[in-house]
Amino acid sequence: MISINPKDISTGELHKYLLGAIAPRPIAFASTIDKDGKPNLSPFSFFNVFGANPPVLIFSPARSVRNNTTKHTLDNVEDVKEVVINIVNYNIVQQMSLSSSMYAKGVNEFEKAGLTMLASDVVKPFRVAESPVQFECKVNDIIYTGKEGGAGNLIVCEVVKLHVNKDVLDDNGGIDQYKIDLVARAGGNFYTRARDGFFEIPKPISTLGIGVDKIPFDIRNSSILTGNNLGLLGNIEELPTKEAVNNFTKDHPKFLEISEEKKHTFAQEYLNENDVESAWKVLLIK
Repeated sequence: MISINPKDISTGELHKYLLGAIAPRPIAFASTIDKDGKPNLSPFSFFNVFGANPPVLIFSPARSVRNNTTKHTLDNVEDVKEVVINIVNYNIVQQMSLSSSMYAKGVNEFEKAGLTMLASDVVKPFRVAESPVQFECKVNDIIYTGKEGGAGNLIVCEVVKLHVNKDVLDDNGGIDQYKIDLVARAGGNFYTRARDGFFEIPKPISTLGIGVDKIPFDIRNSSILTGNNLGLLGNIEELPTKEAVNNFTKDHPKFLEISEEKKHTFAQEYLNENDVESAWKVLLIK
């Protein structure tokens, strides 16, 4: 492992490390207008949600690493403290990318990218009609983190109205993660299509797991079981009873004849199928 003091490398090098390591990042497709009412549209991946009461989103149009210029988006929200943050899905990812080109101030990126301007209900900037979710926001604050190239400018937005396309909802009225088909930004030219890599993990907050520290030493120090495997094992509320293990053994007598190492291998196979209960039963067979 290499260790780096940020002050010992160029901002460009540091920028690449940050964007390559902190990924994937959601994309704020930010629509603003200048003081003359001209629209602007640009994507930013320094973005996330930071509260629900009030609903707060923050994105950062950072100063250019290359020449220390500021983004038109920043200039606009300084003059007109409103923005629409449109969510980017796979259907519009290429158009979103095109809109990030360094067009001159005053050029309408909606037109350049072939996206439809949709009037907002509360704020002045337009929405992207093709976006599956659109957040109309007022700008509560702008936090400037520096004046040199690469410095961030945190735009703190409060959602005053949101619009959700019914086509991305599930039967319960929530957003279906497969239907919405989100994309995210990574380092270099890389993006990720979120739904291609979804997997579920039961939230520990819903149960009180025994913890990895309570796993028997020989299992915890297995040469086969991974850290993720141990995390699954540690998230169980209580170990299977001796009776449950015995009943499992009767149905799977082969586990009595194999080595501890083999038991760990079979337990891992159960864990790969999210069958934590059976994995524990295999491991507890003596």
